[in-house]
Amino acid sequence: MVPDVASAGLRVLFCGINPGLWSAATGHHFARPGNRFWPVLHAAGFTPRRLEPWEESELLSLGLGITNVVERASARADELSGQEYREGARTLERKVRRWRPSWLAVVGVTAYRTAFEERRARIGPQERTIGGTRIWVLPNPSGLNAHWSLQEMAEEYGRLRHAADQPRQAPGEAAGPGD
Repeated sequence: MVPDVASAGLRVLFCGINPGLWSAATGHHFARPGNRFWPVLHAAGFTPRRLEPWEESELLSLGLGITNVVERASARADELSGQEYREGARTLERKVRRWRPSWLAVVGVTAYRTAFEERRARIGPQERTIGGTRIWVLPNPSGLNAHWSLQEMAEEYGRLRHAADQPRQAPGEAAGPGD
């Protein structure tokens, strides 16, 4: 198990699918050298410099955190069962209700679709919320995800960063002009 990096009131809680074997061995999120999470986070403007996995606790001072849908480590996400995803989603919902981040950012559209049984979900902001927390689905930064370049991922993560930089609205509050 890789411990959560989280606290109450975060701007964004990033949610990986599950720890890879390398992450489980090191105890740090997105630790495999080929994973693009840390470079993308910096390129999108979330961090002032590229952090290394062992510096993940520095995210808290930036209003960011990390958790996973499924705690069990595996070599590949396709080794997880649908049941594990759905059970993980229920646990994740409890965490989100406790920590109350402005945004939950799930990295991996297939994982989001399976965990939350939202078959038509696409990359970007979602209709679903958890309490007052909005959800954004991001491309999976794994080196195995060849569909997205580093630049394309940075642009999508940057869209979330822009949204997260906006003042937090109370649940049910209407967005103003230009929102």
